[in-house]
Amino acid sequence: MTADLQQVIEQIGREKGIERDVLIDTVGAAILSAARKTLGAYDLRIEFDDSTGTFRLGKVQKVVEEVANPKVELTLEEARALNPEAQVGDEIKTEMLMPVRGFSRIAAQTAKQVIIQRVREAERDSVYNTFKGKEGELITGLVQRVVKGNVIVNVGKAEAILPPREQLPREDYRPGDRIRAYILEVKKVPRGSQIVLSRTHPGMVTRLFELEVPEIAERVVEIRAAAREPGERAKIAVLSRDPNVDPVGACVGYRGSRVQAVVRELQGEKIDIIPWRESSTDFIKSALQPAEVGTVYADEASHTLTVVVADEQLSLAIGKRGQNARLAAKLVGWKVDIKSRAELERERAAATAYAAAEAAVPLTALPGVGEKTAERLAEAGFDTLTALRKATLEQLTAVKGIGEKIAEKILQAAQEYQVLVQREPEPAAEAAPPAAEAPAATAAPVAETGEEAGPTEATAALPQEVLAEAAPAQVAAAGEGEAGERPAR
Repeated sequence: MTADLQQVIEQIGREKGIERDVLIDTVGAAILSAARKTLGAYDLRIEFDDSTGTFRLGKVQKVVEEVANPKVELTLEEARALNPEAQVGDEIKTEMLMPVRGFSRIAAQTAKQVIIQRVREAERDSVYNTFKGKEGELITGLVQRVVKGNVIVNVGKAEAILPPREQLPREDYRPGDRIRAYILEVKKVPRGSQIVLSRTHPGMVTRLFELEVPEIAERVVEIRAAAREPGERAKIAVLSRDPNVDPVGACVGYRGSRVQAVVRELQGEKIDIIPWRESSTDFIKSALQPAEVGTVYADEASHTLTVVVADEQLSLAIGKRGQNARLAAKLVGWKVDIKSRAELERERAAATAYAAAEAAVPLTALPGVGEKTAERLAEAGFDTLTALRKATLEQLTAVKGIGEKIAEKILQAAQEYQVLVQREPEPAAEAAPPAAEAPAATAAPVAETGEEAGPTEATAALPQEVLAEAAPAQVAAAGEGEAGERPAR
């Protein structure tokens, strides 16, 4: 290889970010392709000699007893002239000189295309490998252009895209603007590598604080969770590994200098910094700040936290359009249900009244259940609708005189009657109508419980007539106006 060619390869490697060995293989493949076009159907091989910096072209021939194609075969005598130890079946490699007049025009054009294609592929792989390892990091680039809402950003030796869904609301981008973004994803596409940026990802808040807060960069303070509603508000939970370092104060900085730097980068997005707590019930109290939280009940089965606040704190805990509650739920990782004390008392009263109403219904009101069957069920412990609904088919068939078909009918009737009690209660003076004459049930059953409902139990208010018959003292509390609608949480 001449000195000029070596310089060209090294220069291309620096500009394109391609390794020298890859470029040498590319040039060798181009020379081999051109040689095959010029020399014909030889079995050609090419090697690079590091000591001389040149390519060596050679042909490979197989040793056979009778030669059919002299370009790829040779006799044993010819082979032993080159290698005295050659045997039939061996392969003999012989160096060939490059064509004296050079390669033909077509061969040279083929070599050129091979080099261009290989260099492009190597460049794409280099870009992908470089940026793939940077996913989740911040990068600074220049806005090149805006195409159908997509912002094309020059990030060095590649172009990245900032889609509309990853842009901050009310943020304007113009060519030449310098922006900072979060590398969301790097993927291979048919035309190369695509780098997707984001300015709305919660990770961007985390990375910005790492830049502004030395304690985070030194891992003394750790951001354990982050949640955002881009352009409006964000919450981060921080933890200190040093008892002498206040994590919240470290992130806020002197007179709020550190947090204000992040706020400016995010176009005025408000940021709440709260201390991390291992207990989810304690954590949600911090996450719902500035609201003051009273009691928190955790339901592990449904992964739900029921938060009870004072009546005057309800709107503050929920936040504007439910924003505070949504961010707190994202931060903690649980479903969050916020209730006022008055609302909780109404639900408890309604649940107690409902349980009393069910207890007052005799089992003989169910179709197919006579007095004897009711007595047998009561002896087996199924003396109320609530107990009957919780029974299994095997438990009912174990009762004397009840077969499988009758047990199925009793269970079905208990479920249907429960819904009818809520929807269309009959006056207490009249006998309850059989389920067969009632309209088909359309509502889901109320939560199965025979005790007073706790804060995390599903409850349902009954019509006033049923509540009045079941528990007159509790109807007044349960019948008060329902709480106003709140934003979804």
